[in-house]
Amino acid sequence: MDALEIFRIVAAEFKDMPDEDITDGETGEIITRGVRSFLDLYADQISRNRFGKSYEKALAYLTAHKLKMNGYGKNSFSGNIGDSLRVSSYSEGETSISFSTGQSTNLQVDAEYALTVYGLEFLTLRRNAIIPIISAGEGPPHGSPYY
Repeated sequence: MDALEIFRIVAAEFKDMPDEDITDGETGEIITRGVRSFLDLYADQISRNRFGKSYEKALAYLTAHKLKMNGYGKNSFSGNIGDSLRVSSYSEGETSISFSTGQSTNLQVDAEYALTVYGLEFLTLRRNAIIPIISAGEGPPHGSPYY
């Protein structure tokens, strides 16, 4: 299966988006971007070599996450999901809205992915495909010629 087929299975909320770009018949201008354009846009953010067999699935989930964060898909509120999750408080009388901009969130590199189910699945795929090297301070076994 290619990334577009997987995208259509796992991200049904984007069913109204066309697969291909829709262009104006007279001017040739793109009226609506299709899912394939977004897949192409985000394809260079992940490695086919690193993800191996899971590359197409990872690309589909990453693209769905990025689309959701940019306000595409079905939302139960106005604005995009990224904007709404950064609001820390609001009041109605004389309208006051506060946004959270704490430095602690900047330290969490992958925090954005936790904001959508697609991002969480992408992280799972990435974790399974790319195993970080962790040094526990251990040397090779006693008697090993590689010491």
